[in-house]
Amino acid sequence: MRPQDRMAVIQRSVVREMAQFGVEFTVDGEVVRGPGSTAVAVREHPGDGGSGHVDLGFVLDLGRADAPVVWDCAAGLGKTEEEKLDNAVKMWATTTASTVVELLEHRGEHGDHYRPAELAGWQAIQGPAAVFGFGNEQLAGWLADHQPLPALAEALRPELTGPQLNGVKLFLGGRAGDDIAEVRVNGEVSEAASAALHALDWPRGERFCWARLFVLLVAEGGVQPAPVRSAPEPVLRTVTAPRRGLLGRVRQALRSARR
Repeated sequence: MRPQDRMAVIQRSVVREMAQFGVEFTVDGEVVRGPGSTAVAVREHPGDGGSGHVDLGFVLDLGRADAPVVWDCAAGLGKTEEEKLDNAVKMWATTTASTVVELLEHRGEHGDHYRPAELAGWQAIQGPAAVFGFGNEQLAGWLADHQPLPALAEALRPELTGPQLNGVKLFLGGRAGDDIAEVRVNGEVSEAASAALHALDWPRGERFCWARLFVLLVAEGGVQPAPVRSAPEPVLRTVTAPRRGLLGRVRQALRSARR
């Protein structure tokens, strides 16, 4: 697929997925513009040869050189390159975009807000976990009952180079004897945090399944972006311990992506 065709597929998918949040995004050249000064930028994934990888940056204040941009990459599966790209954008929307929309809206609809005691000075916003693959109920249940971020705090602390905002992506899963755990901070792999995630007791089953989740760490009193839509009574939930139904947001709608 030609680069311009890839771009068109990704941008159309972004427009469709952002509409699921009730906000309108439109293609405008190299970016997909949203309400106010928000936008989603697309860049070519290094070395991509039809593998279905996308690199998307959620821009919080388009036009400001020092404005935070939440970059993340995602991969999707499918029979064609278009299907792969489409599924990659869906994965990004389910986890990463949900978290950024919650940062912008503070409604409590798309993510959970808490202050991890192990990361003093930072507020966390965690979006839903996407769990996919075969027999994923055990891993989904573990994520619904556990909050892995505090266990990674010591390894994460020196990696938080953004003064106001840092994006943390967790990817874990596989199967017993063939598992993987990776943590990326602002798009870069953190070996120490990845090792800490691998050491946790999340279930390794006999069949392949994986989970992906995204957390934004916001400096106390830091970035305060304008909401993408108005809300009469914004909801901000602040919790200190995981609870099923609040921090236990797990979406299994993408479980067929690996089948």
